[in-house]
Amino acid sequence: MARVRTAVRVTGAALAAVLATTLVGCSSTGGKRAEERAAAEAAGGRAAVNTPRWTFAMVTHSGDGDTFWDIVQRGAKQAAAKDNVKFLYAQHDEGQQQAELVQSMIDQKVDGLVVTLAKPKSMEAVVKKAVKAGIPVITVNSGSAESEDFGALTHVGQDETIAGEAVGEELNKRGKKKAVCVLHEQGNVGHEQRCDGARKTFDGTLENLYVEGTNMPEVQSAIEARLQSDSAVDAVVTLGAPFAATAVKAKKNAGSEAEVDTFDLNAQVARSLDAKELGFAVDQQPYLQGYQAIDLLWLQKYNAHVLGGGRPVLTGPQIIRQEDAADLEQYTKRGTR
Repeated sequence: MARVRTAVRVTGAALAAVLATTLVGCSSTGGKRAEERAAAEAAGGRAAVNTPRWTFAMVTHSGDGDTFWDIVQRGAKQAAAKDNVKFLYAQHDEGQQQAELVQSMIDQKVDGLVVTLAKPKSMEAVVKKAVKAGIPVITVNSGSAESEDFGALTHVGQDETIAGEAVGEELNKRGKKKAVCVLHEQGNVGHEQRCDGARKTFDGTLENLYVEGTNMPEVQSAIEARLQSDSAVDAVVTLGAPFAATAVKAKKNAGSEAEVDTFDLNAQVARSLDAKELGFAVDQQPYLQGYQAIDLLWLQKYNAHVLGGGRPVLTGPQIIRQEDAADLEQYTKRGTR
C-alpha cells in the first residue's frame, strides 16, 4: 500500500473554484478580474455562485471545547459562504446522541449531510436512513472503512491506518525503541487504527495507554506514572493536539528524556515544535476536511459530481517537523491549520 507522506492535491476545492468562477460570469474581457472578484467575495463571506440556497448540516463526534473541530468548522463555513449554502453544525461525543442529532437534521429535511463515524455501530442505521430519504451524505475524519457500506458518496480525511504507519516509520528514523500511544477516547475506532498502524511499521515496541480525555489532570498523571515506571520509554505519541502539551508537562515532572510526538496541529503545537518541545506532528488538515466536504456536497447537488472513485479523498497524513513549524505558524494563528 502506498503511504501518503505529503499533502495531497486539493481536487475537490480546485474543481469547485473553477466552477464557481465560471458561474460568476467570466466574459471575454472579464478574465482574471472576474476570478479575483469571485475569490474576494468568497473570502468576505459573500457567495461566489448563484445556485439555490441549499442547507447542509455537519454532525460530528466532537466533545466540548475541542479546538480541532473549530478548524474543521472554519473550513466548512468558508466553503458554505462561497457556495451560497446555509450551514448547520451539531456535535456530541456519545454515539447514540450523535445519531439523534443526525435524525434531527433528517427531520429538518436538510439538502446534504456531513457526518463522522467514530462510533460506526451507533451511526449506521441513521446514516442509511438519511441516504434512503434522498439526502446525500459525505463522511469525514473517521469511518472511512464503513463510509461506502453505509451509502455515503465518499469519505474525506486521512486513512488512520496509513497515518499510523507513517508515525511508526518516523519513529524508526528517529531511532526510537519503545513508545507509548496515548488513547484519550475509548471506543473511537480511528484512534485504535492510528496506534495499530504505528505498531505495524515501528521496529521497536509500542504499547497503548488508555486515559480519560475529558480529565486533563488525570491524563497527565497517567502519562507521568507510565514514564516513571519505565525509563526505557523514549517516545510518547498523543492522538490530539491538546494532549501534546499535557504530555510535555508529564514528561518534565517524571524527569523523562522521552520525545513527545502528536497527531494534529494547532498554534500551540506549532510553537512547541519550533521550541523543540515536540519531535513531530501528524497533520490531517482539518480545515481541508470541512471545506472539501461542503464543496463536494455542492458539486453533487449542482452537477452530480462524486470524487474518490470509491476510495477516500485523503487530506493527510503530512509529517510536520521542527523545520516546518515557523512557516505554518501564521496559519495556525488564524485558526486554519
